[in-house]
Amino acid sequence: MTTIDWDAAADSFDREPDHGLLDPAVRAAWAGRLTSWLPGEPSRVLDLGCGTGSLSRLAAEQGHRVTAVDLSPRMAALARAKLAGTRAGVLIGDAGRPPVRERSFDVVIARHTLWLLPDPEAALRHWSSLLRPGGRLVLIEGVWSGTGLPAERLTTALAPLSESVQHERLSADPALWGRAVDDERYALIAQFTEVRRHREVVDVHLILRRGEEVLLARRSGTGYGDGLLNGPSGHVEHGEDVRRAMIREAYEEIGVRLAPADLRVALVMQHRGPGGQPRTGWFFEAEHGVGGEPYNREPHKCSGLSWHPLSALPDDIIAYCRAGLDAYRAGERFVIHWHEDGDPVAHRPGGAGRAVPLPATSGGGVHHIELWVPDPGAAEKSWGWLLGELGYTPFQRWEHGHSFRRADTYVVIERSPDLRAGAHDRRRPGLNHLAFHVSGRAALDALVRRAPEHGWSLLYGDRHPYAGGEGHYAAYLEDAAGYEVELVAPDRHIAP
Repeated sequence: MTTIDWDAAADSFDREPDHGLLDPAVRAAWAGRLTSWLPGEPSRVLDLGCGTGSLSRLAAEQGHRVTAVDLSPRMAALARAKLAGTRAGVLIGDAGRPPVRERSFDVVIARHTLWLLPDPEAALRHWSSLLRPGGRLVLIEGVWSGTGLPAERLTTALAPLSESVQHERLSADPALWGRAVDDERYALIAQFTEVRRHREVVDVHLILRRGEEVLLARRSGTGYGDGLLNGPSGHVEHGEDVRRAMIREAYEEIGVRLAPADLRVALVMQHRGPGGQPRTGWFFEAEHGVGGEPYNREPHKCSGLSWHPLSALPDDIIAYCRAGLDAYRAGERFVIHWHEDGDPVAHRPGGAGRAVPLPATSGGGVHHIELWVPDPGAAEKSWGWLLGELGYTPFQRWEHGHSFRRADTYVVIERSPDLRAGAHDRRRPGLNHLAFHVSGRAALDALVRRAPEHGWSLLYGDRHPYAGGEGHYAAYLEDAAGYEVELVAPDRHIAP
């Protein structure tokens, strides 16, 4: 029903015995129930979908300070008149999102209101946030001619939110309704007896790298995000640490047998799906080739596996996964990804960005590196390609130079007006070379193969990839201007 509908119904609303409580026996029956549901001492009570304020009036007469909320201006006006002379206040607003502050009430009560809301579970989550520690939620609902909310549905929704849920059958008490009823009517009293601890599901996600590509799986038959791509992932089970959970999930989903040494933490993301509860995801990185060739071990949940360039990810992908991979490519380590309730589960190209990177401790870290070069255009072709492959993105550009940024660090390539004549010589006193981490051997080998196309030459080819010594898997490259870089990959095959 709309606001106009409720306004039209307001003047005749109290004719129903359980609405107006005009019959002394009906009024006494509801007063007795409220006495058992509400605290014995004066408390702050929020009555949502209050109608003409009959229950609010009873609660106020029992010494409670009541705030009543209704969407209908006409209903609210009648409630104000009924509550005149009490300390109760009446607000106009949506019962699902009432215009009140969180943690402000000892009791939230709603009678025959929840079933009218488009998302009852979301409303319960929000209503629980309005309670003070130790508060309670009183729901009076039912099922009439197939319409309404079964008690089992609400009990299930309340279980993770509250400490306990009490069920009272109301259908058998004709005094409450002014007549005998044969449908389902009940009350649920959800008690929050302690300060509620924050609880979250913990996810693990695998970023399996094949050079510059990542492995994705297309969901099927799961009931969530079916038809969309997602990385191999799952929940941490009771008693597991996140690394063991990732190893288990990788084998269960794609048949890869990873060892602890094969995994590196890529980032940690706290996420909330549309209308869902928060969860924390640990994203791990591993190289293709370790643990065997991946294949689809769960065809009942996955319609196929596919490789995709990290720099050109598809759009038909779970938004949570896409945000994690985008953050990983940008070099972020800690991210919050918080959906609004109306957001889609799927990634939405051009939509509002929900990912918020959190800065890590940076004291003493490298802020930026500045290279003075004789030809910024030529340097951009070599350095721009290499830095892009390493996850840097174009940052700033000016007349004599440009920069590339990855997280909190950036590299400047410029021809300064103060540059002295002469070629760069890394063997002279000063900076010899820059060294960068590479995710793994396969990624490093791919960079070495492509480097000559972008102006880089391999140094120490007779000792590559162990020019740095045993246990140091690396490539040393030099550009046309004589600048050297070292690319270093972890090598699980060589003892440290």
